[in-house]
Amino acid sequence: MPPYSSRENTSPQEISAKPASGWSLFRFSEDRLPVAVFAALFALDLIVFSTVSAWPIVLAWAALSVPAKVCIAAWNHHHQHVPFFRSKICNRLIEIVFGLQTGAVSNVWVLHHNLGHHDNYMDQSKDESAWRAPDGRVMSPNEYTFKLAVSGYVCAFKNSEARPAIRRTFVTMTLLHVLLVAALIWINPFNAVAIFVIPMLISFVMTCRHTYDHHAGCSETDEYAASNNITHRWYNILTGNLGYHTAHHLRPGLHWSKLPAFHARIADKIPPENFRGPGMPMSLLPAGPKQV
Repeated sequence: MPPYSSRENTSPQEISAKPASGWSLFRFSEDRLPVAVFAALFALDLIVFSTVSAWPIVLAWAALSVPAKVCIAAWNHHHQHVPFFRSKICNRLIEIVFGLQTGAVSNVWVLHHNLGHHDNYMDQSKDESAWRAPDGRVMSPNEYTFKLAVSGYVCAFKNSEARPAIRRTFVTMTLLHVLLVAALIWINPFNAVAIFVIPMLISFVMTCRHTYDHHAGCSETDEYAASNNITHRWYNILTGNLGYHTAHHLRPGLHWSKLPAFHARIADKIPPENFRGPGMPMSLLPAGPKQV
C-alpha cells in the first residue's frame, strides 16, 4: 500500500466508508462503480484502436474520451492516496490503465504529491507544486502548468531516493508504460497517437493546471485558507469529491467518499474567498444545492 503522507493523521474509523466484504478485491465498496467505468472506457479504447481504421471515427472517439480522462486523473490521485484494491497485483493492473489514460504511472502521485506536495504545500520554498516563483511572485497559470508538467517525473524520481521500495515500483512501472506505448505505436501509429498518446498528455497537463486552481494565491500560514474549494455537485461527482480540497489536505488518507462529511464539519473555518466555482465546461452542469 502506498504511504499517504507524513502529515497523515486519519484514524482507521475515519477512512472507513463502506468496507467491502472479506472476499472482495476492493477495500471500499464505493470504488466498484468508478473502477467499472474506467475499465469500460479502457476496453472501448482498445476496441477502437484495434478495429477502426476510418480516421474521422478514431479522432471523434479520441476527442470524446478526453474530458473523461481528465476527470479520471482525479480518481488516479484518490487511488494513490487510498488504493482501490486489497491486492498489490490488482493495484498495479489498474495503474497500467490509469497510466494509459492519464499519463501518471504507479507511485508518481505518491512521490511527487503524497510525500511531496502534501508535506510542503504550506511552504512555497519546498512545495513540489509551488505556485510562487523563486522571486516571490505568483506564477501565471501557463507558467505554473508548464513548469509542473515538465518537472513532475524528475521531481518524483528525486523524492524516491530515500524510498527504494517505492522507487523500484515507480521505475519499473514507468519503463513498462513506455514499452506499452511504444508497442501500441508500432502496431498502429495513427490510432495509438490519437487514442492514447494525445489524450494522456492532455490529461496530465490539465491535472497540473487544476493544481494551480486548488492553491495559487492561497494562505501560506492558515491550513484552512491554504486551498480553494469547489462544492459544485457535478464537479465532485466527476472528480470523486476533489473539490473538498481543504478537507483532503487536512485528512489526506480519508477515503474520497468521506470528504463531504468532513468538509461539513470544518466549513465554517474556511474563509469565503476560498470557495469558488468550477471552470468550463463543468460550470455548465447543474451545481446542485448551495453549500458552504
